[in-house]
Amino acid sequence: MPQTSQPADRGETPSGSAATSPVVAPRARQQPAAGTARSPLPASAIDRHHYRIIGGQPLVGSVEVSGAKNSVTKLLVATLLTDEPCTLARVPRIVEVDVVLGMLAELGAQVEWLDDHRVRIATPQIADASLSETYSGVNRIPILMMGPLLHRVGEAVVPLPGGCRIGKRPVDFHLAGLRAMGAEIVEQLRSVQVKTLGLHGAHVELPFPSVGATENLLLAAVRAKGTTVISNAAVEPEVIDLILFLQRMGALVDVEVDRTIVVQGVDRLHGASHTAIPDRIEVASFAAAAVATNGRVDVRGARQEDVVTFLNHLRRLGGEFEVTDGGITFYRDRELTATHLQTDVHPGYMTDWQQPLVVLLTQAKGASVIHETIYEDRFGYTRQLNEMGASIALSTSCLGGKACRFAARDFEHSAVVTGPTPLVGCDLEIPDLRAGFAYVMAALVANGTSTISGTRFLERGYEDPVGKLRSIGALIDTVPAAAPVPAQPATPPGS
Repeated sequence: MPQTSQPADRGETPSGSAATSPVVAPRARQQPAAGTARSPLPASAIDRHHYRIIGGQPLVGSVEVSGAKNSVTKLLVATLLTDEPCTLARVPRIVEVDVVLGMLAELGAQVEWLDDHRVRIATPQIADASLSETYSGVNRIPILMMGPLLHRVGEAVVPLPGGCRIGKRPVDFHLAGLRAMGAEIVEQLRSVQVKTLGLHGAHVELPFPSVGATENLLLAAVRAKGTTVISNAAVEPEVIDLILFLQRMGALVDVEVDRTIVVQGVDRLHGASHTAIPDRIEVASFAAAAVATNGRVDVRGARQEDVVTFLNHLRRLGGEFEVTDGGITFYRDRELTATHLQTDVHPGYMTDWQQPLVVLLTQAKGASVIHETIYEDRFGYTRQLNEMGASIALSTSCLGGKACRFAARDFEHSAVVTGPTPLVGCDLEIPDLRAGFAYVMAALVANGTSTISGTRFLERGYEDPVGKLRSIGALIDTVPAAAPVPAQPATPPGS
């Protein structure tokens, strides 16, 4: 493999190409200039409001699917790879996007919204390659910024990732891949410090086809010297969307057979425009809600190719769909019946489709089995569903399918859902993003009124959920969230 290049001065990128505009060394953090995006962290850490839902109404009408959160946030990071402007379209107005734009602004990006869903990002200089520890535990985006920052200024300090509380998601695969490409890494308590004289190509075989690790290696490899081969790579639609954007920027990326991605590094990337793919998780969410409430919902902008596996399972249990030029219409075709499935990497059944399906299966006749193979602790939300009247039993065994990497490890990663069971409205507290829509769905199916807190988690990834649900007949309102109780100072000993 090619060896590490010579140190880059501030007029030359670490990968050896002349920069079209200077970059500055990391320096003391400054406040973002007026008009740029700012971190919404204080606002995103509490609920702006709660939901009150009266159940029992079928959902009927049409909704427009938003851009995919899991794609857009990575596309935003990719804009750091160039000092030229980039324009992204179909960008959802969600908390997660605001948070990432705040990160970019802190690093020196200039952010301009061109209309409701189109944003222009330009980062002619990196103002500070040390991202604030305020972002530690917020989401998993900072760890993806290592590669772009290494190419721009040769060093970076990023906080350790967070996100939904759905099990351990270590970054070992990310760091091992970057080390193989020439990065020097020091892991600290709440952050990771990286530096390099120049990244080079490497052959990295991932132990598991991790989406985040694949994206991280792509962002590092596109401007590294030489060729990088990523074996056992993730090939989810969101990964392909990132590759398409990088290609528009001038990257050379081949997706080969057997989960192999080959990246030939280039000296520089230029600005580009790109439209993000629609959110396949939101498509499945509204599809499941339509079938669960015995309604009929047209999801405009939905693409069949993104949800093939979901559509097959929906049809097997009694749901149906019609694909049109403008989207996909979902409805119930017959009595709902039990099914068995396991989550898997793409093109298998997506782990983020699991939660709305579980709610749907509470209304299906018989015992359904779901085997979760991606995250070890993703069924915690079912306890509150049982309080509503569902019959969901968890198991540490690999039920209904092949043994997975969680076998004999004492993780409750299989669920048996017995139905149909009537659900009764109650107070619910959302624990994470994807469980959030499942709780909204359960409240829509239930008899009576439900009040849902923890809405900040849902609004991380769903654009205008209340407005969209109202437009198709849901009886949903927002109510003021209870004011948080200020922490009381500890009483000194002896006082």
